[in-house]
Amino acid sequence: MAATGTATTSPLPPRARGALLWLRENLFSSWGNTLLTLLALWLIWQAVTTVLGWAVLDATWQGKDGSACHAGGACWPFASAWFGQFMYGRYPEPERWRVNLTYALALAGLVPLMVPRVPGKPWTLLYLLAAFPVLAVILLSGGVLGLAHVPTDLWGGLLVTLVIASTGIAAAFPLGIVLALGRRSAMPIVRWLSIGFIEVIRGVPLITVLFMASVMLPLFLPEQWTIDKLVRALIMVALFSAAYMAEVIRGGLQAIPRGQFEAADALGLSWAQKMGLIVLPQALKLTIPGMVGTFIGLFKDTSLVLIIGIFDLLGIAHAASAAPAWLSPSTPMTAYAVAGFIFWIFCFGMSRYSQMLERRLEAGGERVVAKAAYE
Repeated sequence: MAATGTATTSPLPPRARGALLWLRENLFSSWGNTLLTLLALWLIWQAVTTVLGWAVLDATWQGKDGSACHAGGACWPFASAWFGQFMYGRYPEPERWRVNLTYALALAGLVPLMVPRVPGKPWTLLYLLAAFPVLAVILLSGGVLGLAHVPTDLWGGLLVTLVIASTGIAAAFPLGIVLALGRRSAMPIVRWLSIGFIEVIRGVPLITVLFMASVMLPLFLPEQWTIDKLVRALIMVALFSAAYMAEVIRGGLQAIPRGQFEAADALGLSWAQKMGLIVLPQALKLTIPGMVGTFIGLFKDTSLVLIIGIFDLLGIAHAASAAPAWLSPSTPMTAYAVAGFIFWIFCFGMSRYSQMLERRLEAGGERVVAKAAYE
């Protein structure tokens, strides 16, 4: 006799259910959701048509000065005429090949370091931390090897933004680790010094720190001592970001189970081995979103150096919008749109790379767990 009973059915996978069913269940499942969906579609349509009309349909594409531009759309001839200043600032045009070569050398180290399958990561990291900074200073500043000296007062645009952001990120990460470990140290002096530095820096805005470096610091130095304004800004931005990075990493350290510390002690590992091999790798994995958020905030905060007379990308956009030859109602909006788009490209790239890194690390952890369970 055939067995009788009720058959249980499982829901179809999302790909087999069809797009219409997905739309009905997720966007039009009720009157409220339907109204919200229609409202969202209307807002998206308004935003897309407005941006498309301003940037393409009503934009000015040809012209030699601001008289050719009108208020209804973007002034792209202005962006084309000022493209060099957006990228290099007032860096001498015959010497801009040095900036391009610096960018190429940076990409030659960053691309192999960021692509997981490329071997030789330790050597690539050594190149970026030791060789590349020296090459970048020689190429950008000059004064040696037959290169003409270019003072930092002439640097500007995207060049200054990348210099400040990359230096701040490269310095804030190790300093943040040291401060986070110092704040959790068992030695009272180290712990209180770390806490004091973190709380003082986090208690004041970045503009105050930059003003201190630009205006107040020279007053405390001997007259024969002079520190370049850009160097002072680099140091203060790095210290400011390190304080915030320390708190992000400290959160990751506190999330590590106590058993990990006890297991490392049971193996007889030293403090450095325990932190370097057991604790820090897990803590840094947990803090990837927070660290990337700090890096993105640092990249955008580079625009504050305009306050102390350093013309970064946003500073050049502000100065370009007031150029007498290009005065028009659409010039400022075009300048800020170009600067904002460049900022968005870099910030979006960092965000997407961090998400890829998180997925890769999670997949790697799942493979290790599965392998251990199989064995």
